[in-house]
Amino acid sequence: MEVVGTLPDGRSVERHTLTNDCGMRVAILTYGGIVQRVDAPDAHGEIANVTLGFDALEPYLSPAYNEHIPFFGAIIGRYGNRIARGRFTLDGETYELPINNPPNSLHGGFTGFHTRLWAAEPLADGVRLTRTAADGENGYPGNLDVAVSYRLDDENRLRIEYAAKTDRPTVVNLTHHAYWNLAGHGTIAGHELQINAARYTPVDDTQIPTGELAPVAGTPLDFRRPRAIGDRVAYDYNWVLDDRVAAILHDPASGRTLTVETSEPGLQFFSGHTLTPPRAGLALETQHFPDAPNQPAFPSTVLRPGERYESATVLTFTPRGR
Repeated sequence: MEVVGTLPDGRSVERHTLTNDCGMRVAILTYGGIVQRVDAPDAHGEIANVTLGFDALEPYLSPAYNEHIPFFGAIIGRYGNRIARGRFTLDGETYELPINNPPNSLHGGFTGFHTRLWAAEPLADGVRLTRTAADGENGYPGNLDVAVSYRLDDENRLRIEYAAKTDRPTVVNLTHHAYWNLAGHGTIAGHELQINAARYTPVDDTQIPTGELAPVAGTPLDFRRPRAIGDRVAYDYNWVLDDRVAAILHDPASGRTLTVETSEPGLQFFSGHTLTPPRAGLALETQHFPDAPNQPAFPSTVLRPGERYESATVLTFTPRGR
C-alpha cells in the first residue's frame, strides 16, 4: 500500500497493488475503487497495461474529467447504467435522482460510487473496499453497506466480488467500468469479440430500454461467434446473457485474450466511440438490465432489509490466444 495523494478535504488516497507469479500486476485506488492499471503478459511474455486510466490521482479529480464522466476503472453504484428520467417508484414512494445523462440518471449520478473514498482492508490475495452510502445519497433510499473485493490468483484471474445490505427497501445494481485495450495502445477496432447472448434490450432515442428482449440474429449486435469489432458501428447496448461465460475478447496482434464470467444476467458492451481518441478502449459491464426499477418484466434490482446483495465477476487474462 502507498499513499498517492489527497482529496480537497485532506483525506488520503491509497493505492493497493496486487501481483501474482505470472507477472500480472493490478493497481487499485481507494478513490472510486478505481482499477488504475492492469499489467498483463502477451503471447511473447511482454507486459503492457491493458486498461485505460491515469498515472496520477489528480486527473480523476479534475472538473473536465468529471463533466465528461468516462468512469475509468471505477466501481459503479448505487445503480449501474441508466434510470429513465432519473425517477423510480418503490412501494408506492417515488424517488428523484440526479440527471447527469439528460434526460436520464446514469451510473449513480455525478457523485456516485466512482467519486467516493473507500476504506481498504488487505486480503491474502487482494483487497476489500467498503463504504456506507447514506440514506438519501444521490436520491436513493436506505443506508447501504457495500463491500467490493478484488482478488488476483496465479491463473491470471481477477475476481471482483460485490456484497451489500440495506436498512430500507432500495434498488442496487453494482458493476465495474474498466475500459480494455488488450494491445496496450491504438484502438480496439481490430479486437475480436464474442458475447454469449441471443437477445438484447433495444432502446429508445435516450438509451432507455423499450422493454422488449429482441433477437440479435440478423443485426450488427450478433456476437455469438467471434468477430472483429470494427469502427463502423457505435455499440452501447445491454445483452441478455445465456451463459456464465459472458464474453471473450481477443487481440490477434498480441495474443492476449480476456474471458469475462459473471453471475449477472446482463452485459453492457460500450465500444468507447465517445472517448478521446475514439475506441481507445471498450467496456464490458456485467450488470442487471438498464432501467430495471421501471421495467417490471426485467430481473428485479430491489434489495430489502434482511436480504443480501451478492454478485461476482471473474476476468481471466490468457496470454496465448483462445
